[in-house]
Amino acid sequence: MKMFSGDRIFFILTLTLTLSGFAIFSSAALGLLARESVSVSHDILLQAALGLGLGIVALFIARALSLTFLKRIAPYAYGAALLLTALVFVPGIGAHAGGATRWINLGFTTLQPAEFLKIGVVLTLAWWLAPRARQLKDPKKGLVPLLVILALPALLLILEPNTSTTMLIIATAGVMYFAAGAPWRDFGILVLIAVLGFALVVTLRPYVLQRVETFLNPSANSLSTGYQIQQSLIAVGSGGFLGRGLGQSVEKFNYLPEPDGDSVFAVFAEETGFLGSALLLALFVGLAARGIVIAGNSRDLFGGLVALGLSFLILLQALINISAMLGIIPLTGLPLPFVSHGGTALLAVLLSCGLIFNVAAHRKA
Repeated sequence: MKMFSGDRIFFILTLTLTLSGFAIFSSAALGLLARESVSVSHDILLQAALGLGLGIVALFIARALSLTFLKRIAPYAYGAALLLTALVFVPGIGAHAGGATRWINLGFTTLQPAEFLKIGVVLTLAWWLAPRARQLKDPKKGLVPLLVILALPALLLILEPNTSTTMLIIATAGVMYFAAGAPWRDFGILVLIAVLGFALVVTLRPYVLQRVETFLNPSANSLSTGYQIQQSLIAVGSGGFLGRGLGQSVEKFNYLPEPDGDSVFAVFAEETGFLGSALLLALFVGLAARGIVIAGNSRDLFGGLVALGLSFLILLQALINISAMLGIIPLTGLPLPFVSHGGTALLAVLLSCGLIFNVAAHRKA
């Protein structure tokens, strides 16, 4: 069927990550059984229905759309994502938890608009960059409009606060910008702006500085701010080469914070060891690599930039989450794509894969 045409390898990698991710999440969620006031069946059901069920539907809808239609709606998708993100600040609509206001309360669950904002920014940047690739040397037609496009999402996310997603979007935008042919002169300017922006965030948001300090010396506060990374490293280390066995994690019971969320990779590493962790990482790298191949074979620059941006977004987020759990970088709070708790995140990543699959179906003859 024409609906299923595209890139078979990319589709198999997506399917493998989706099914594996749900199995890993389900195993990690069992750790919540030892905690009070937590319904494991409710969490798994929501992940299956909102994330997996709606996500698969979104994937095939995204695949069915024409690239011409995607081009036309790109700026509207960006505007809608901005509006949806802004709704988290409306009393009675936004939900506050853990010192942040990042969710819309739907009653039976919550929705995190930032997941769709990432996709909206990628689509809009591709729409804007594609016809202007030869004009990017002029700052008025390149760097300045880029900063304007990024300014509103960055402002909304910083106010939530959601620093990690802000950095993720900016990094992805930079990759797309230079892939479209921007001069390397702008690289130094963007790095300087990013450094100054991060310094400002650290000044205004003490928790960011606290995370950096914990990263530099995690043992100094092993029972408070350094607790999560300490337990994560214990889980990863106890997995050894082959792991304890699926479902046999000890750390997910009353030790690791959010075993089905931010810390899900640590649980997986404990259960499957170095071998399982390496295979999972290989799947993410393979998915992104195939997405980049699809971008290179795209019929036009718009499709190529969409595939490149979304592939890089998925891979970078996975690398950030895994690196944080291994103590390579400070903790960020970014979920592991396809795996971590959060129906919105799973829905969004499957939608992203559907858009990449769409580009693959409209590749050069």
